[in-house]
Amino acid sequence: MTAIDPVRLALVQNRLDHICKQMGWVMSQTALSPIFSQAHDFTCYITDANGFIISQADGLPAHAAGGGFAARALIESFDDIAEDDVFLMNDPYVAGGNHLPDWVVATPVFVDGRMVAIACDRAHQSDIGGGAPGTYNGDATEIFHEGLRLPPVRLIERGEVRRDLWRLLLLNSRTPELLDGDLQAMIGATRIGCERIQAIAAELGSDGLIDCFAAVLDHADASFRNVVAALPDGTYEGEEYTDNDCFTDGHHAIRIKLTIEGDNLLIDFTGTDPQMIGFKNSPIANSHSLTYVGLASFLCDDVPINEGTFRCARLILPEGTLVNPRAPAAQTMSTMYMGHEIVHAVWQALAKAAPEKACAGWSKTIHGISTGLNRQAEPYVMYHWNALSGAGAVRERDGFDQIGLLGSLGGLTIPNIEAYERLYPIRVHRCEIRCDSGGPGLKRGGAGVAYEAEVIGQVIHTFRSEGLGHSAGFGVNGGGDGDNCRIAVVQPDGTRPQLPRYGKLTLDNPRFEILSGGGGGFGDPFQRPLAAVMTDVMGGIVSREAAEQLYGVVVRPDGALDEALTLARRAKRREFQDSQEA
Repeated sequence: MTAIDPVRLALVQNRLDHICKQMGWVMSQTALSPIFSQAHDFTCYITDANGFIISQADGLPAHAAGGGFAARALIESFDDIAEDDVFLMNDPYVAGGNHLPDWVVATPVFVDGRMVAIACDRAHQSDIGGGAPGTYNGDATEIFHEGLRLPPVRLIERGEVRRDLWRLLLLNSRTPELLDGDLQAMIGATRIGCERIQAIAAELGSDGLIDCFAAVLDHADASFRNVVAALPDGTYEGEEYTDNDCFTDGHHAIRIKLTIEGDNLLIDFTGTDPQMIGFKNSPIANSHSLTYVGLASFLCDDVPINEGTFRCARLILPEGTLVNPRAPAAQTMSTMYMGHEIVHAVWQALAKAAPEKACAGWSKTIHGISTGLNRQAEPYVMYHWNALSGAGAVRERDGFDQIGLLGSLGGLTIPNIEAYERLYPIRVHRCEIRCDSGGPGLKRGGAGVAYEAEVIGQVIHTFRSEGLGHSAGFGVNGGGDGDNCRIAVVQPDGTRPQLPRYGKLTLDNPRFEILSGGGGGFGDPFQRPLAAVMTDVMGGIVSREAAEQLYGVVVRPDGALDEALTLARRAKRREFQDSQEA
């Protein structure tokens, strides 16, 4: 390979990154589903001709490595890939999928008759069949209960749409119009990507472009290895668990041993519990993605996120466990949980190698899915996205409030409530920061929200309730835990039915009351600056009582800081700590 000038390499990398963003703009502006246009539950990326991710837009980090698995499954499945072909896939077992609702559209990029890249997007569909509207079937015990399974299939052949296959796809969805529009948006986005990549190739030549791809991966590899090499060698353990298998309570744990040796990482999941009956088992692509999310979010935020970055990391994923289930285990919930547990386990192991970088735990989230008929008697699928939880704090900053799923790291956009009320038969009565939900600390954990919404008419609601039994928002380095989640449904007659942790209920005009959880705090809360505590009190994030009890900050009845009492209270606390350490 010819040596690449560093300036040219940076320019090409930036152009590729911008192409991925352009693809995302096309997706959000042309899709029909609010899952695309409002929540942005998709990721656009480019791979080289071998299926390794070269560039990825700021979408959902949970898609970080799964996209490469899908592209490589495509390459392995076809030996006659042609120009103007477009492919579709989703299956976790044979198509590099992370879960069935996330479909991958892949358009090969040809230059002078030679495939040089693949433009791809992975996006969450509103409904793909299965046992529950919205495709999160809490009763699923095998993948056949979860929706349409797609190996890599040729959706467009040499520019001609396979109408028979298209009709089959729409027939298997409860929301065929949304699926039809969203699929066209996905295809359009990859075509934009294809055209832009061909424009770069016209300047550099196909060989020059391929050389740049290789250099991009090598640069990312070297950059991340420098980060790893700065850590102390050793083996560090991490463990996180979910407290149910979707049907019964029980301890189901992710266990890892993370070994650092020079600039190499070994992440061994041996000891992880066996796969479960419910639909939280994590397939290989998803387990790789969330492991990489844990590594990158903990160690650095300024290296390129492509598959070169993670060459130094080798994973051991024992078959038949929660991180590599045997078919036909159910898996749809895995992007959220076990994804959440995988990231936390990685963080806990890394915190033993670099305590100063420790990340407090993120709360789990319990937003469900309501489905029914809208005002035009058309089927709808609505995610209660606004009921999101808080993030954990880190050394540099407080946790983000109402940030949502750990695997998204804020990539899911919170929809506008007014837009939701226009699109769906819903009336939102309250959505506000939940006081005292974030864990106390030198840096405070992110707050959850208090969310109340009335869905008008008969609705089938799918419950996805995590974080009820224990606080996932654990504190670190002296910080406190965030509060748990809570959920209730109030019917028009005032009754409150018993709710399944997972599963679905048919309800008439229900009112949902959700209290989402808070993230953990970082560091001693008695060292938090007084001004920061007072700002939280005035903002309704921390109550006066919590300010005094947890932070040692005394607030007078008129809302002003009582500095003398505060300093005395904090000094007394320090004296007590000193006496305990003596």
